[in-house]
Amino acid sequence: MGLNSQMVYFIGAGPGDPELITLKGKRLLEEADIIIYAGSLVNKELLGYAKKGCAVYNSAEMTLEQLIAVMEEGEAQQKLVVRLHTGDPSIYGAIREQMDELDKRNIAYEVVPGVSSFCAAAAALKKEYTLPGVSQAVILTRMGGRTGVPGGQGIEELAQHKATMIIFLSVHMMDELVDRLKTGYSGDTPVAVVYKASWPEQKILEGTLDTISDVVKAEGIKKTALVVVGDFLGEGYELSKLYDKNFSHQYRSAGE
Repeated sequence: MGLNSQMVYFIGAGPGDPELITLKGKRLLEEADIIIYAGSLVNKELLGYAKKGCAVYNSAEMTLEQLIAVMEEGEAQQKLVVRLHTGDPSIYGAIREQMDELDKRNIAYEVVPGVSSFCAAAAALKKEYTLPGVSQAVILTRMGGRTGVPGGQGIEELAQHKATMIIFLSVHMMDELVDRLKTGYSGDTPVAVVYKASWPEQKILEGTLDTISDVVKAEGIKKTALVVVGDFLGEGYELSKLYDKNFSHQYRSAGE
């Protein structure tokens, strides 16, 4: 598809590694007249794709009104505007409020998905979140802080499912997080903390709910990390039916 200079593009930059942006996202960065990027969470190497003369804004220093004003001015001048978010913008990206403002102004936009940090964390751990016989559900969540969580979506309620859980934006509250998780999971449930997944400074901490808080404190990790919890981190699971020689499906008969 061709690029539209009268369009705002929301792009998922990926988890950190500049090679994990999509081909479409990279192409848009190269063609952009204006780039608004999500502060220190975006790897600055990605801004190296910008062409000479591109105007670059750091959204960490801006309000919603200022963000929209830059987009509106760019659209009026028929400039290609890129709003560069980390990971995939649909997860804790705060893009809905930006899109709603653009809708009010009849400014066209498109969302280009990206690789989320929770996917990069699984790759770093070399694990599969959905192991047969262990977990077939994945919960993405966060602890309530300055931004609360709706009723029924607290860690205690979600922990009752004993599913694979990936917890964003909460490593700085590790003691409280562990206490809440233990209302559903046992103390020996395996846990991993992945700091800056896919960045050069990536770090993986492993333990159980009984031990992980001390490990995190010893490493001094207080932000930019995912907490992943569940028995998928263990060794036991059932083999998939997909490749079972005794299981038939539309592409293969049993015994073949």
